[in-house]
Amino acid sequence: MGKTIGNLIINALALWVVSQIVRGFDIRDLLSLAAGTLILAIVNTFLKPILVLLSLPISILTFGLFIFIINALLLELVAYLVPGFAIANFWPTAILSAILLTIVSTFLNYFVKKA
Repeated sequence: MGKTIGNLIINALALWVVSQIVRGFDIRDLLSLAAGTLILAIVNTFLKPILVLLSLPISILTFGLFIFIINALLLELVAYLVPGFAIANFWPTAILSAILLTIVSTFLNYFVKKA
């Protein structure tokens, strides 16, 4: 349970950092950040594995880069479901946010596990 809460906090921090860096990726308040983090965790747990499996041929052809498209689509879904969590447009904003979210969360996870 503690590890799950820690992962949610790291993901919330990563979402906040990305929202500060990328123009057009806006999180209105702390409640929107919490709801977005929770919904993104649920979507990543249940929907992402199905999408990855269905897109396996194209992921192989793109050497795994199609995963960023899937992550961007899931961010768009969260933005649709959570009020106060907004992504301006898909190609520049959602894709860049998905890439940066992966980098920032990997960076934060590395330092938390190192400590």
